[in-house]
Amino acid sequence: MDKRVEKIIQMMREDVGGELSLGELAQSVNLSVWRLCHIFKSDVGMPPIRYLRQLRMERAKDLLESSFLSVKEIAFQVGLNDESHFVRDFKSTYGFSPALYRSQFKNQPAPDAQKANGNGRRRTNGAQPNNVRDYLIQIAKHSILQSVQVFVYVFSYLT
Repeated sequence: MDKRVEKIIQMMREDVGGELSLGELAQSVNLSVWRLCHIFKSDVGMPPIRYLRQLRMERAKDLLESSFLSVKEIAFQVGLNDESHFVRDFKSTYGFSPALYRSQFKNQPAPDAQKANGNGRRRTNGAQPNNVRDYLIQIAKHSILQSVQVFVYVFSYLT
């Protein structure tokens, strides 16, 4: 990998929440923006802005799993000042909104309580949810909000 690309990756990792522009990154390694993008994409497989977005989403995921910060605070920590933009990016990356991801993560049993079924997948209480309805029921069972439980149970009987 090109040393200049390595330097850019290091800068991104050290300041995930910063407001790094392509111009500043390119200037730090004495390249034009176009040349930096070309070299970066050929070495990493994606443009620098997409790579930075991926780093931010990974950091946000880690914060959702390990902290009690609000979604808005996490968005700010990873360099996104617009919460709705952050939620949209997180959902497109992981398939769940940040709040739903955190809820799902917190409701997973501890690793030693899970049983492997032989092919690397984890089972909880004997089965994985097969569809969205089953998943919602699983969340409702762990929810402290009675209204969510009632809604999900009614919905499950209607379908």
